[in-house]
Amino acid sequence: MEHFGFWSILPPLVAILLAIRTRQVFISLLFGIWFGWIILSDGNLLSGTLNTIQGLVDVFKDAGNTRTIMFSSLVGALIAFVQRSGGVEGFIHTVNRFLQRMEEKSQRSPRVTVQMLAWLTGVLIFVESSINVLTVGAIFRPIFDKLKIPREKLAYIADSISAPTCILIPLNAWGAYIMGLLIAQGIGNPLSVMIRAYPLNFYPMFAMIIVLFVILTQKDIGPMKKAEQRARKEGKVIRDGATPMISSEIISLNTKDGTKPRGFNMIIPIAVMVGMMPIGLIYTGWGGTSDFNVYPWYEQIFIAIGEGSGSTAVLWAVLSSIVAGAVLYRIQKIFRLQEIIDLIFKGIGGLIPLALLMMLAFAIGKVCRDLGTGIYTAEISKSWLSPSLVPLIVFLVASFIAFSTGTSWGTFAIMIPIGLQMAQIMDASIYLTIAAALGGGVFGDHSSPISDTTIISSMASASDHIDHVKTQLPYALIAGLFAAVVYLFAGLFFS
Repeated sequence: MEHFGFWSILPPLVAILLAIRTRQVFISLLFGIWFGWIILSDGNLLSGTLNTIQGLVDVFKDAGNTRTIMFSSLVGALIAFVQRSGGVEGFIHTVNRFLQRMEEKSQRSPRVTVQMLAWLTGVLIFVESSINVLTVGAIFRPIFDKLKIPREKLAYIADSISAPTCILIPLNAWGAYIMGLLIAQGIGNPLSVMIRAYPLNFYPMFAMIIVLFVILTQKDIGPMKKAEQRARKEGKVIRDGATPMISSEIISLNTKDGTKPRGFNMIIPIAVMVGMMPIGLIYTGWGGTSDFNVYPWYEQIFIAIGEGSGSTAVLWAVLSSIVAGAVLYRIQKIFRLQEIIDLIFKGIGGLIPLALLMMLAFAIGKVCRDLGTGIYTAEISKSWLSPSLVPLIVFLVASFIAFSTGTSWGTFAIMIPIGLQMAQIMDASIYLTIAAALGGGVFGDHSSPISDTTIISSMASASDHIDHVKTQLPYALIAGLFAAVVYLFAGLFFS
């Protein structure tokens, strides 16, 4: 059985709705996983419960899952390092001097300037979405706090430029992965097809433009407007009763007594992490295909990035960053060896909740695959299509699959083959359909509370996860609505 019919979509939907309604994201995800295993066990409560426990254990059978969870935990050690070493304090002093000079030269608010810097930083780090989000959050969270900008706003900015940037500048694993999916569908020149489809990938463009509009006009809507008012009037960057995705003990670590704050104590470790990401992808992917050596060296690099292991690369990147930081701080005699070890364990301990949440996200993703959630959703859309509606329907279906499963890459793997077949059979635009599948995957993933990028955005900004989802969703829906309308008219034009 490829899917369980309507039952296939119930567990992820129930988990998402419960999380938004109750704000208890751990319990909601666990209930969704349990519900899914009950369905997979033909309604047997005992068997379903035992399979739920085994399913959580089996998350660690996948080496990629384990590496990602390790990466998520080790980020805490890096954050503790840059806080305690005076790197964050030194960087804040540098940025404050820059903001003062900017303020003297123009009437623009420092709040606007620092948000623009966060947006630009995210755009420049197009190597990998998790590294993108983590870097923006780690660098700008203390500055946002100082300027009384709500953490929900930082999470929104970081989340809204991570995947959109990575997919619009495809010189990374995203581009290579998409090319691989196109090759699998018999596309002879996947690079040419991908390049022609990318200008039609409207959702990421709209998402990034809306972020810019919000930053420059300082006009917010819905829950984000309330968060901004809370931060401005009460000075609270996070609401009372909120549960940040990182221990407050980690983000409130003060500079060690007697240590001079220096910005490079933060910049150097983070630069090592960002720089190691492409190196790790190239190393793990080098020579990964049988005809690898027939390509020129510059194409081999691009192919290697696509063949490389993203989870291995991010793990190596954060480990390299921690080692670089430890050496840097020992050279300056800031920490003794025992202090370094204590900080590493303290940082990891502060991110245990994130590691648990990632485990639950992987577990519900496995349940969705076993239930055939994506396959069922795609199948029910085929019976009521006309050629002019193909791009719009592909976009909407891809959005729903990504929202329900929390993965854009998994959605691409489902929707690109289906979308291409529908476009070819119904004589619709291939390029528009591919773009719609990609844009829908990013939209759904961007909006989903069970997406790993959404979770990491909450962690990197030290925001309450559900607060991040609620404040971001109106902007994502606006961008998604714009994209859907454009796909509707573009489908009519190209048909």
